[in-house]
Amino acid sequence: MFRKNIALATVLWAAIGSVNAEESALVLLEKEVDKIAQANIEEGGPGCTFGVVRDNKFLFQKSYGLANIEHQAPLNSKSVFRMASVSKQFTGFAVLLLAEQGKIDLNDDIREHLPHLKDYGVKVTINSMLGHFSGMGDYDTLQTLLATPLLSSAGGTFRLGDEDYLTNEEYYDVIKSLPLEHQPNTKQGYSNFAYFLLAELVARVTGTSLREFSTKYMFEPLGMHSTFFADDMREIVPNRAAGYRTFAEGGLKGYETNIFVVGDGGLYTTLEDMLIWDNHFYAPKLGKDPEKLMAQFNTPNSQHTYENNGISFYANGQYIEPNYTFHNGGWMGTNTSYIRRPEEKTSFIGMCNSSSIDADIFTYEVPKILTKLKIWDVTDPAIF
Repeated sequence: MFRKNIALATVLWAAIGSVNAEESALVLLEKEVDKIAQANIEEGGPGCTFGVVRDNKFLFQKSYGLANIEHQAPLNSKSVFRMASVSKQFTGFAVLLLAEQGKIDLNDDIREHLPHLKDYGVKVTINSMLGHFSGMGDYDTLQTLLATPLLSSAGGTFRLGDEDYLTNEEYYDVIKSLPLEHQPNTKQGYSNFAYFLLAELVARVTGTSLREFSTKYMFEPLGMHSTFFADDMREIVPNRAAGYRTFAEGGLKGYETNIFVVGDGGLYTTLEDMLIWDNHFYAPKLGKDPEKLMAQFNTPNSQHTYENNGISFYANGQYIEPNYTFHNGGWMGTNTSYIRRPEEKTSFIGMCNSSSIDADIFTYEVPKILTKLKIWDVTDPAIF
């Protein structure tokens, strides 16, 4: 009995030592993350909420800065952020659900479902749109693709920022008239327009908006009660993180879009809800065959080969790399980053409410810090 007690005590002390070592490492991690925040986030200004997920729970989470400067409200894990292009994977998943329900086929020509689109003269599949392989253009080529320049109501060229306004219907009227930028299935070309049209696809096929469809079939079943596609610019959003930007002339000012179209962006969510979404990758629950649907979601729709022989894969709103998947987002008053390392079941989520703060300062640097502190052991902690 005495020897058994000694053996048990040895095991307990070893466990206690391991816990203490991990606690000490996490204290050091917080100090390192605090340094990043102090170097990039001004006191009394907007900031970021950041989390590290490991094994289905937060290894670390902390918020820096204010959600609303006027009211001096601090950011926290329940602050609701606009996710910009990180929204695309939610749009992509909704489209895959639509296909699983038998309402579309991913190889359908998009004009079968959106017949008012310009006749491209070639087939443009839904799958190619999901993979940025459709040949459709993007914001930087909008004016050059138009037959006549888009004008603002005040006269002059339309400003795609926070100055001019278009309703969803008016925006659709513009996008549906655009020609392709290049032939489909020839090269990868990032297209926000394609993802906006995918939101229209969901709406036209189901008779409900992308917001309603995704809430019913994705967010409510998962318990993501603070997540939705924001399609009403006048909507009151509790706990919203207001958007800001520091201008070269004029300094810090409020900075938010007044064009509330969705699909390419427009998702609002919280750090706590992103934990639920992250966990869903490892324990799928949505759809008729969750495991099969998740496997399809993580399967690339397209690939792009660079001059240095590097290859970029894109899967339904996610960039797929050998050791990780990721997507960044940047729009008026928001900057976001979401990186998953599936083999380690570890993810990095950064959400900032200023266009002048880069969420990558957390998500790209903290993997290196974790390795340095020996909190995890990976072959290549670098993101790029």
